Amino acid sequence: MHEMSIAAALMERMLEFTREHPGKRVLQVRLSVGELAAIEAEQLSFCYGAITTGTALEGSSLEIETSGAVIRCPRCSYLGAPKTWDDALAFAAPPTLCCPRCGSTAEAIQGQECAIKSVQYQENAG
Repeated sequence: MHEMSIAAALMERMLEFTREHPGKRVLQVRLSVGELAAIEAEQLSFCYGAITTGTALEGSSLEIETSGAVIRCPRCSYLGAPKTWDDALAFAAPPTLCCPRCGSTAEAIQGQECAIKSVQYQENAG
């Protein structure tokens, strides 16, 4: 489960943020996760909540938004959304790196990222 290691890295970055900004309490972290990143949002949220318990981040929430994938085909120059594997035994049809226009192998140029988009915080009382 790589979601735990991602949550741990995110927690470390947010704890670093609290050290760099004394007197600020993190309320919410917004994360952008590409649809090709193979990150399960529910598992990541669960892991974040579990490992932040007892830290300065306890009670903060993690909001995850999915960013779409973009592929480029070197054969036909297609640039756009990937083809999905509709026969997959999954909740949603996963994207493939197969060009929807010509069927060749394409390269991902967007959709593999996992990045902090914003941090909502408040001044600590006192």
